[in-house]
Amino acid sequence: MSNDKLKLLGIKEALDKIEIYSNDFNEAEDFYHDSKSFDASMMQFVVIAEMIEKLSQEFKNSHNEVQWQKIKDFRNIIAHNYFGIDPDEIWDIIINKIKPLQIQINEYLI
Repeated sequence: MSNDKLKLLGIKEALDKIEIYSNDFNEAEDFYHDSKSFDASMMQFVVIAEMIEKLSQEFKNSHNEVQWQKIKDFRNIIAHNYFGIDPDEIWDIIINKIKPLQIQINEYLI
């Protein structure tokens, strides 16, 4: 199995965990106030960025429909501005961005 494929599997696993951790909530505030679920999800966003960092540049260039750099930059916001994170922004990402990224990653793994 290629190195890129292993990193994609890591991204897939992290995305799946975020989906599981957030699945019981209907809104940002409830999710944010469940610190265990929220913190676990934030860690998975960090994992995703770390896996993206390790993907080959060739792979990222050939699959530029994904905003790799934007996802990596989000990790910096989480890591360096943790107490300034907007729960509504996180919730929007979970509701609107996770599923399309999961689909894209799954297609790369086929």
